[in-house]
Amino acid sequence: MVGGRQHEAAVQRLVESYRQIPTGSPVRLAKRTSNLFRPRGRPAAPGLDVSGLAGIVSIDPDARTADVQGMCTYEALVEATLAHGLMPLVVPQLRTITLGGAVAGLGIESTSFRSGLPHESVLELEVLTGAGDIVRAEPDGVHGDLFAAFPNSYGSLGYATRVRIALEEVAPQVSLRHIRVALDQLDPVISALVETRAYRGAPVDFVDGVAFSPSEIYLTLGRWADTTMPGSDYTGQDVYFRSLQRRSSDVLATRAYLWRWDTDWFWCSSAFGAQKPAVRRVWPRRLRRSDVYHRLVGLENRFHVHARLQRLRGRPASERVVQDVEVPVDRLADFLTWFDASVGMRPVWLCPLRLREPAGPGSGRRWPLYPLEPARTYVNVGFWGQVPIQPGAADGDVNRAVERAVSEHGGHKSLYSDAYYSRDEFDRLYGGAVLAEVRQHYDPENRLSGLYEKAVTPR
Repeated sequence: MVGGRQHEAAVQRLVESYRQIPTGSPVRLAKRTSNLFRPRGRPAAPGLDVSGLAGIVSIDPDARTADVQGMCTYEALVEATLAHGLMPLVVPQLRTITLGGAVAGLGIESTSFRSGLPHESVLELEVLTGAGDIVRAEPDGVHGDLFAAFPNSYGSLGYATRVRIALEEVAPQVSLRHIRVALDQLDPVISALVETRAYRGAPVDFVDGVAFSPSEIYLTLGRWADTTMPGSDYTGQDVYFRSLQRRSSDVLATRAYLWRWDTDWFWCSSAFGAQKPAVRRVWPRRLRRSDVYHRLVGLENRFHVHARLQRLRGRPASERVVQDVEVPVDRLADFLTWFDASVGMRPVWLCPLRLREPAGPGSGRRWPLYPLEPARTYVNVGFWGQVPIQPGAADGDVNRAVERAVSEHGGHKSLYSDAYYSRDEFDRLYGGAVLAEVRQHYDPENRLSGLYEKAVTPR
């Protein structure tokens, strides 16, 4: 735990480091890890001093809340809250996602069909603004405009130094059912799950799934279990996503369930051979995790070793297609059919979500920079990998086609990876007018990079 005085001292160091950055110089966080896939140049100057801002200030088990510093990872946060029999309402899938990052960006997981997105469980924000001020923002307070616009702002409105979030109780284990669903039944099945939070009379606390192909789709339905039976272990030789095809039920300890996707970065660890039994046996468990794979990708982006080998083998260049998109559930089957025919990446992740109903502070609000419709069910479709650049095509063509298809299907696209929108379209999709107004209030000298500049123009 971090004491109040320690937190204040860390915030002061952050403010002082911000003031030392010359006007006109880029502002960035000095973070060791990142879950962004957008291209970024190598920093020319030191980043903001975030030392001492990666801890937990307090946990209130009775109120079921936690005060957490902005650079605290969900891995550290989950360890602390599980000790009290609690967890955040939404725990993103990867261990090193930070709470501040999930609020300023977006996060999603299998509780999102009932708890929305991570920023919807935020009760209070403490933010370093572009003006160099520390502002405390609450849903209905004097800084309510900053509170509402902060989600999906990606640092264009400032950086969270402390976040107060709501927590929920956990059980020792999660019991899973993997059900196979036909493509044309995804809408009615998912819609019923979201509305009733039950399946065939049994309660459902978690929902996500995998489409291995248009004809092989599984939804995983989880429920809290007060059992203590031996649970499955997917940090060893077994790979979690393959279990959906082999078994209809499963049980995992709660901690193991929350990080079930991290060990193999969903299925992306296969790019490094980590799913081959011979390689897996000698790859240390402690290094089988998403941040290690992400660093390996970073090395490839710097040195292009794999790309050079592909050229020597006479293979075509590849386009990176790493995206998460939200599609209305009634358009999901159409989108998946288009995606399989036009992009062809398999498998893809499916995760239903719906903005929280107005049942508590911060819930039921509008979020102008990522304007999902209230009372409408969406499904996150996640696909991560590379596709060959076809003859006559250019790098970026597939990503542009995805953007068009998402808009045509009434969806939205997360901004942690490559984006190609025009400025006008971007502002229309991501609340550009609201963002400009809030930036004028909290960053009148435009010290911070704009959202469009961060998400689209760095390339």
